[in-house]
Amino acid sequence: MLRLQEYRYHRPRGLAEALELLAGRDDALPIAGGTDLVPNLKHRLFAPHHLVALKGVAELQGVALLDAAGRPVAAGDPAAAELAIGAAVTLAEVARHPLVRRWFPALARAAGQVAGPQIRNQGTLGGNLCLDTRCTYYNQSLFWRQALGYCLKKDGTVCHVTRVGRKCVAAHSADTPPVLMTLGAELDLVSPAGERSLRVADFFVADGQWNTVRRPRELLRRVRLPLPPPGLRTSYQKLRQRGAIDFPLLCVALAAQLEPDETTVRGLALVVSALGARPRAVTGLERLAGRPLAEAAETLAELAFKQCHPLENLIVDAEWRHAMVPVYVRRALAEIGG
Repeated sequence: MLRLQEYRYHRPRGLAEALELLAGRDDALPIAGGTDLVPNLKHRLFAPHHLVALKGVAELQGVALLDAAGRPVAAGDPAAAELAIGAAVTLAEVARHPLVRRWFPALARAAGQVAGPQIRNQGTLGGNLCLDTRCTYYNQSLFWRQALGYCLKKDGTVCHVTRVGRKCVAAHSADTPPVLMTLGAELDLVSPAGERSLRVADFFVADGQWNTVRRPRELLRRVRLPLPPPGLRTSYQKLRQRGAIDFPLLCVALAAQLEPDETTVRGLALVVSALGARPRAVTGLERLAGRPLAEAAETLAELAFKQCHPLENLIVDAEWRHAMVPVYVRRALAEIGG
């Protein structure tokens, strides 16, 4: 049996108290749903002596429409400009919330495909965005990793995937970030030093050891999504071994802005994930503007295949996962095309 080490559990009443608890301790970690952190604690991948609970912090809750000045507005108000989702909102709530389902169905689908119902009822949107990267050589017990001589991501000096280099290639395995990237979403982060905002597309870096720009003791407060313009269609496709529970082997998020005729491409955004340490935004899509959506399928699938290169960091063959990239891109396009 894998046991947790001793720690003290803190339940702050507000965001300011949570930040104060984190700022005063170098051996403290925030915990929301804990669906990823607790198994990692049992594997001794982290060893905090203090856990700061976030799910009871009111400032991290809620789903609301905001106007251009950031003020809450009612559903149906023409002044609505964006949708704000608190970082501690559960994935289950994101998946079923009527505002998310109305404006961002691909996000609702991505949240609804994370693991199983028990995990979605506990896990949070912020936790999914900040999910630790995964690797066959990292997500193991302390005994297993010790026998191997550890790895570059934790306690070792060698990457067992690449055998060379000083950069960890553990895989980004979260469902919601690729969709949020295609939708132009922004994040609000807060720390004792103040607040800052950045695009989800700028949140991730290509180093599996710490694959976000989130600073120590900085918390994700909320996600903001600009309301989509008319003619935007989205899709989320996920490959995994089983239809539930498993982490993705491949994620494809696609957003297509169509002309009023609903068949001609005005713009495309495609993000492929679960292959490297961060989601990959496929480039070169501007050449497809003005073409019929049906004709763009093969070019888009070919671009994704050429730009995405999975490594042997997960348990399934990398060449097969690579071959599935164009397959799932075509499925996303087929769904968008109706």
